[in-house]
Amino acid sequence: MRTPARYKRFTNWRSLATAATAALMATLLTPVAAHSAPRESAPVYSYENAIRESVWVDTRLDGDSDGKTDRVAVDIVRPREPAQQGRKIPVIMDASPYYSCCGRGNESQKKTYDANGDVVQMPLYYDNYFVPRGYAFVGVDLAGTNRSDGCVDVGGRSDVQSAKAVVDWLNGRAKGYTSRTGTTKAKAGWTNGRTGMIGKSYDGTIANGVAATGVEGLETIVPIAAISSWYDYYFAKGAPLYDSGPEWLSDYVESPDARARCAAVQQKLVDGAPRTGDWTKLWTERDYVKDVRKVDASVFVIHGMQDLNVRPKHFGQWWDGLAENGVDRKIWLSQTGHVDPFDFRRAEWADTLHRWFDHELLGYDNGIDDEPMADIERAPDQWVTSNVWPPRATDTVSLRPGKGAQAGVGTLSLRTGSGTETFTDDPQQDETDWAAQIDQSTSAKAGFTTKPLTRDVRLSGSSKVTVTATPTTSTAHLSAVLVDLGPDTIRDYSASGEGISTLTDRTCWGPSTTGDSSCFKETRAKTADVDYTVFSRGWADLGNHASDAKGEPLTPGKRYTITLDLHASDHVVPAGHRLALIVAGTDEGLIDPPSSTPTLALDLARTKASVPLVGGAAAFARATSGSSYVTPDATLDGIGEPRATHRVPGGTH
Repeated sequence: MRTPARYKRFTNWRSLATAATAALMATLLTPVAAHSAPRESAPVYSYENAIRESVWVDTRLDGDSDGKTDRVAVDIVRPREPAQQGRKIPVIMDASPYYSCCGRGNESQKKTYDANGDVVQMPLYYDNYFVPRGYAFVGVDLAGTNRSDGCVDVGGRSDVQSAKAVVDWLNGRAKGYTSRTGTTKAKAGWTNGRTGMIGKSYDGTIANGVAATGVEGLETIVPIAAISSWYDYYFAKGAPLYDSGPEWLSDYVESPDARARCAAVQQKLVDGAPRTGDWTKLWTERDYVKDVRKVDASVFVIHGMQDLNVRPKHFGQWWDGLAENGVDRKIWLSQTGHVDPFDFRRAEWADTLHRWFDHELLGYDNGIDDEPMADIERAPDQWVTSNVWPPRATDTVSLRPGKGAQAGVGTLSLRTGSGTETFTDDPQQDETDWAAQIDQSTSAKAGFTTKPLTRDVRLSGSSKVTVTATPTTSTAHLSAVLVDLGPDTIRDYSASGEGISTLTDRTCWGPSTTGDSSCFKETRAKTADVDYTVFSRGWADLGNHASDAKGEPLTPGKRYTITLDLHASDHVVPAGHRLALIVAGTDEGLIDPPSSTPTLALDLARTKASVPLVGGAAAFARATSGSSYVTPDATLDGIGEPRATHRVPGGTH
C-alpha cells in the first residue's frame, strides 16, 4: 500500500508532538512516568467554562447572486485552558443543513443561542465529550441554512465549499469575521488546523465531498450513513428511487430568508435533475466517487446494511475507491437501517471514536490502527471482526439461474441454465412479497434458489446481477434481490426506529451545562423473527441497457442485456438455509413503476449473479454438494476470518 502525503506530514507532526508532550510530562510527572507517551486524552478541561463563539467564514462564492460573497456561520465550543497556556488544539467538525430546520440525532436537537448570539446548545454529544479532552468542536451551518448566507444546492459546489472554506480558515487560508455583515476579522490562532469531520446522512455526505477536494488540514472523516454520489440517491441506472428531486430537499432545509432569494438555484436543481433518470452535469458535480483519488484523509465508515434511505451502494463504491487509493480505512456495518452508532452500540462507539480521533488528530499511538479493519453486526447486538474487509479470501463467483419443476421456481448453481422464465411487473408487490412466495409459481417474479446449504456461505462486498430480458412494452424497470431463506432473528429495520427502540432512561457522555445536557435516551435493539432476509438489492431501467447515463425507449419483442448494481453487504447464509436470487419488476416503495406494465422473458443462459463469496467458487461448491451438514468451526466467522463475537457493554444498547 502506498504512503499518502498525509502520513508523511503526520509522521513529522507526531514526532514533534511526542517530543513536546514528553517535555511537558517530564516537568509534571515522575521520571519513570515521563518516558511513557500518552495513549488517551483525558477530560481535564472545564466544559462549563469553555469558550463559546461564532465566526462567519467567507466561502468566496456568491450563491444567491446578491453581489456579495457568502459567509457561513461557524459555531465553536473550545476549552479555555489550552489558549491560556499558549497551546493549539485540533478540531472536530460537523457541517450540517439541519441545525435549525430539523435537528440532529435521535432526539432531533437544534442549536440554541444566548442573547449575544453564541451557541448554548450544540446538538449531539461531541462537544460535551471531546471539549474536556482538549478538542474544539465546530458546528457549521451550510450555506442557505440557519444563520448562513447563500443557497442550498444539495451536495453541489456551494454545500461542499461551505465546509471546505472553514477547513481553510482553520488553517489560515480563508477569511473569517466576527459577524455576518461586519468587517472585523476573526482568526483561528487557537488551533493547529488539524481537522476531523464527522456526521450522519447529509452531514457525512458533506464530509465525503470535502475529503474529495483533497483540502489540506482535513486529517480524517467519519461519514455515517453518507451519500457518495447524489445520482445514486435519486436513481439506479435510470430507475427513479424517489418521487421528488433535490429541489424538495433544498426547500426542506433552507432558512425562510434563503427561500426568498434562492429561486434561481431551486430552478437549476429542477432543470438539472430530470425524472428521466438521465445523467447530467448536475450529477457529475455531485459525484464524489470520481474524485476519490484526491482523498488524503483517513476514513472511518459507518453504515447500516439495511439502510433504505442512503442505501449501502453508497458506502460500497466509496470504500472500493478508497481501497484503490491506498487510504487508511476502518468500517462498521450494522444490521440497522438509517441509524447512528450512538443509538445502536453506544458505549463501544464512544470509546472507538475517542481512540480514532486521538490517533488521527492528536497523534497518540494507541493501537487502533493495528486492530481489525471491520466490525460487522452478525445478529442483533452480536458483532464479529474482519482483519481486512472484504476478507482477502473473497472472490467473485458467477451464480447461474436454471429452470425448476414449475414456472418461476428455479435453481441457483454454478452451472449455466437454459430456456426462459417470464414475469409481469406488478407495482403493488415488493421484495417481501416475492421472498414470501419464493417456492410458489407467481406471475410477478422469477425466483431461483440453491439447495439447503451444508456449510455456511459468506458474501462480503458488492454484487452485480446481469439480466438479459425481452420486454413486451417500450418501458420496463427491473429489480434484483439476494435472499437468505431460513428462520432468523434480525433487527426490525423496516419498522419505526429502523432497528432500535428508544427508551426513557438516559446515559450521560461528558459534563453538562444548564443549556446543553450530555444525557441522551438509551435505546435497545428492536428485533423481528423472520423466515427470510433480503440482504442485498438493486434496480435499473432496462432502457439504460446501452448507457448508464441515458435511457431510450425499448422495442417490444427485442432482447436487451443490462447489469444491475446490488448494494454492498456482509452476510452469512448459514448451513440449512438456502440462498435465493429473485428478478422482478417494480419494488413497491423503493422504485417508481414504469409508464407501462411489461411482461419480461428472462434468457437464463445470459443471466447471472456475480457475488463476492469468501472462499470463492470452491466454498460454494462445498456448501451445495448435498453432503450432510458440517458444523462450522467455532473459531471462524463464516470462512477465513477469526471470530471475535462480543456484545455491547451493559447488554443491548
